[in-house]
Amino acid sequence: MHLKKRLIAVAAVLVMAAAVLYGSTFVTGDTEETDGPLTWGESKETIYIWYSDDNMTNFIDSAAVAFGEREGVRVIPVLTSESEYLEAISHASAGSVQVPDVYLISHDSLEKAYLAGLATQIQDMEGICNEANFPQAALSAVSYQGMRVAYPLCFETSALICNETYLREWASQSATKELLEAGEAQENPGEDSSGIEVDPELLAQKTESYFQSAVPATVDDLRNIADSFDVPEGVEGVMEWDVSDIFYNYWIVGNYMIVGGDAGDDASRIDINNPETIQCLEVYQALNQFFSMESDSMDYETVIDDFCQGRVVFTIATTDVAARLEQAKANGEIAFDYRVAPLPQISADLKSRTMSVTTTVAVNSYSEHEELANRFASYLVGECAQTLYDRAGKVPAKLGVGEENAALQIFKQVYGDSIPLPKMMETGNFWVQLESLFSKVWNGADVTTLVQELAGQIQLQIDASR
Repeated sequence: MHLKKRLIAVAAVLVMAAAVLYGSTFVTGDTEETDGPLTWGESKETIYIWYSDDNMTNFIDSAAVAFGEREGVRVIPVLTSESEYLEAISHASAGSVQVPDVYLISHDSLEKAYLAGLATQIQDMEGICNEANFPQAALSAVSYQGMRVAYPLCFETSALICNETYLREWASQSATKELLEAGEAQENPGEDSSGIEVDPELLAQKTESYFQSAVPATVDDLRNIADSFDVPEGVEGVMEWDVSDIFYNYWIVGNYMIVGGDAGDDASRIDINNPETIQCLEVYQALNQFFSMESDSMDYETVIDDFCQGRVVFTIATTDVAARLEQAKANGEIAFDYRVAPLPQISADLKSRTMSVTTTVAVNSYSEHEELANRFASYLVGECAQTLYDRAGKVPAKLGVGEENAALQIFKQVYGDSIPLPKMMETGNFWVQLESLFSKVWNGADVTTLVQELAGQIQLQIDASR
């Protein structure tokens, strides 16, 4: 699954050279080799920030240097492996003089981190973690049992990607058809290449009206476009997305399939088997009639490539697509206009809601520099947010950042109303089970039976953990 990788990783820890440049990044190795004290800069208070995504290196290195110079301290980044990440942090915390004071972690691992004693309630001396600075989804992501146990840094979610050039063509076709049916246009093969005699000004007005409503507000609108669009040559279908990946499917049930509440940490708030969820899944199943795709043969890269090649009108993508399309447009690889939009509602009565994953900055309970660690974490998600996308390609969770990028602002809008991936360890395999359910639904299995079975399985897991 494209976004199944979580920040819960690393089996090896801390190999540090005897001397390093100020603010440089270490790569971890064997803890037992590095338990001796450091021999440089002992007069400066030093903290270590761990992370496992190499794409973050430039961003973290820059922040570490700038913060260190401003505060008169040393911040040492440590790049480590994703494999058994929390276990490595735990090992280093208990058995090394170079304790990971701050670390980046996917929000859905925060319960595990907190219960292991590796995360603690943040101090937030700067008062940054509030609705003035972050959307509710970000604050829910870093909340556990009523406490905020991390700072929100960046996020991933999904949105609808539209080929605007094709939508304008659909709008022109729809406008022409309406005028013909209203008797305000007539077929006249000798008039022009289209064979339609029509007032150009009236046609332009009608076309613009259709174009303004071309981005589908509901799944029914999507079906209407699929039914009525005489697609241009080379277009293979109206819509295509990775139906094998739960991340691109969850919007269908996200508003009604409740697993732990908005913070994803409340085992008493489990509501999987309900009429709305079943109705939403039945709508999803019916989509297979319009957009025939084999769930076991789709993958995200193929889908995005098809969109870039102009073979589909709509797709569903994550934030990485913004830079990819922008670069392709600048390079002349795509000639069409495109737009990012929220995913459509399921119907006039049933709402959609996307899933999100938030990368957070947690402060280690074992840190002997907790105040400094909190200040750096706050600095990272606050003052440094403006450089995060340029340096790491990640969309910051902080509000008011990157407002000049229209595509990213739509993703941020979608993120604000998203449902964060739950934190509960007892539902850790829920997403694998749900992905299997979606695959079976797409291929025609009985929706009600599948939902009842899933609800029963999850309840057994909850009960067994008590």
